Amino acid sequence: MAAISLGPTPARRDALTRRIRLLVAATITYNLVEAVVAITAGTIASSTALIGFGLDSVIEVSSAAAVAWQFSARDHALREARERTTLRIIAVSFFALAAYVGIDAVRALAGTGEAERSVPGIVIAALSLAIMPFLSAAQRGAGRELGSASAVADSRQTLLCTYLSAVLLVGLVLNATLGWSWADPIAALVIAVIAVKEGRDAWQGKGCCVPPATAVPAMAEDACGCRPGCTCCT
Repeated sequence: MAAISLGPTPARRDALTRRIRLLVAATITYNLVEAVVAITAGTIASSTALIGFGLDSVIEVSSAAAVAWQFSARDHALREARERTTLRIIAVSFFALAAYVGIDAVRALAGTGEAERSVPGIVIAALSLAIMPFLSAAQRGAGRELGSASAVADSRQTLLCTYLSAVLLVGLVLNATLGWSWADPIAALVIAVIAVKEGRDAWQGKGCCVPPATAVPAMAEDACGCRPGCTCCT
């Protein structure tokens, strides 16, 4: 019979907690800069896509701040108690993002307004596309090892920003070079669907987690390394 993993040691748990705090702080800092640049550039260029991207950054800040609040508790039991509230905040952020992106995409397809070329928008989208995958992967890895569904959910929010960055970059480049104004809203609708799914998973508390140190036999890992009831690792 395979041995049941009891998760990280107390020393490792403390190290992972510190790592998550640093990653969350980096995410908040970058997204604040991203929000200011994107919303400003979007307003100047009359680009609803850029403004929407900036608002997504604001939502990501709220999500990361919720995780920071959870991990600010020194007591492990208190952090676990805060996790459900944190997941609810992350889920609502996803739903709000999906609603905004979806409505904005429909308006764009209906021909409401025409965005101008935006070099700053292209630059910030390219930077986000390069930076966000690394932040997401680092936080997801630490969150899974620690057994924190909220940290994993927040890493998905950061990964979604990568998808949005790619969509925004393609849309801005196509608009600037070929005048294809329909490309961005179509892709944005796909992102809205993804955001709804991620929001639902966060609301249900799903995540790919290694059982925490308090694990009991009933919480043994399944074949893919996840606790029963969690979404299987991908």
